[in-house]
Amino acid sequence: MKPKQEGNEMIIDILEVGEYLANCYLVGCEKTRAGIVIDPGDAGDFVISKIKQNKLRIDKIVLTHGHLDHIGAVEYLRNILGAKVLIHSGDAEMLTSPERNLSAFTASPMAAKEPDILLEDGQIIEFGETALKVLHTPGHSPGGISLYGEGVVFTGDTLFLGSVGRTDLPNGDFDLLMSSIQGKLFALPDETIIYPGHGPETTVEQEKNFNPFVR
Repeated sequence: MKPKQEGNEMIIDILEVGEYLANCYLVGCEKTRAGIVIDPGDAGDFVISKIKQNKLRIDKIVLTHGHLDHIGAVEYLRNILGAKVLIHSGDAEMLTSPERNLSAFTASPMAAKEPDILLEDGQIIEFGETALKVLHTPGHSPGGISLYGEGVVFTGDTLFLGSVGRTDLPNGDFDLLMSSIQGKLFALPDETIIYPGHGPETTVEQEKNFNPFVR
């Protein structure tokens, strides 16, 4: 587990979950305690306990993409919280298809119900007095998104510290990934903090200058 961070009117609690060590984020408005869960890949009970610890009211589960390591606890949390599940239209079928979310090729195939809300580029997700903007950043998957606001961006498996998302999986596209990173993420202010789908946080400036996979 990584430390909770507060600032810029936003609570960010980083939970490392599952065998793939995916980052699940609890993001909330400090003033109202309204919040969202981003990418609950596993460990549903643990995620619920951290929501209670942070005294957050969660009504949305937002998915940066539909691969198994980011959706494993979706249905558990939806049932417990009564929250709506949001995913980009390009990855919507991955929720309900073990083949599409790649869990069919593991010992534990998984499928959730259909999403409640389909996201599109530019859409605003509000919680309390805080909001994040949807940036469609495909390449790792067709419907991959990043979420930007309050000086931070949650990039899912698009961009990491010193690395980028895999494109050798079904429907991956390296050129499209590079376009997403350079056209959307590198267009953000240099000081923007990047919270990726795996591993530690970084900044736009750091990745512009030192990421060996992006030219």
